[in-house]
Amino acid sequence: MPPKKPASAAATASASAASTTASTPTSAAAPTAPPTTGSSGKEKWLYTDLYNTYRDNTPQRTKLVDLFMIFLVIVGALQFVYCFVGGNYPFNAFLSGFSATVGQFVLTASLRVQTAESNKDQFPSVSPERAFADYVVGSLILHFFCVNFIN
Repeated sequence: MPPKKPASAAATASASAASTTASTPTSAAAPTAPPTTGSSGKEKWLYTDLYNTYRDNTPQRTKLVDLFMIFLVIVGALQFVYCFVGGNYPFNAFLSGFSATVGQFVLTASLRVQTAESNKDQFPSVSPERAFADYVVGSLILHFFCVNFIN
């Protein structure tokens, strides 16, 4: 342990450190963030900003497609939980139902990408009506195979 300094020496050292800190220029171009109370406050601000942007800038049709995708995730999770809790005796039925949910989610995600306003330049020849017709035909084929897989 180092020897203790006299009180006058400690005061002189702290005064010189304060003058060094005061002479250091600060950047005026530093970005300002909203006041936070730690990392959780910053994350809350980020999620709130993300939600407000989504709510204000997303068309109603796209929000409806997103809601259906959330429904499919919930149904798939419930099926998976039921497989563990209730058993998986008709395993073909579980596989068929779960694959129908996952397949419908993939088809819906494809529909969302093709009909989003921000992706018009990537799909110039695909109209929203054609994208929806492809979605319906793909869904019919998917559910035909799932129903036949049950037995």
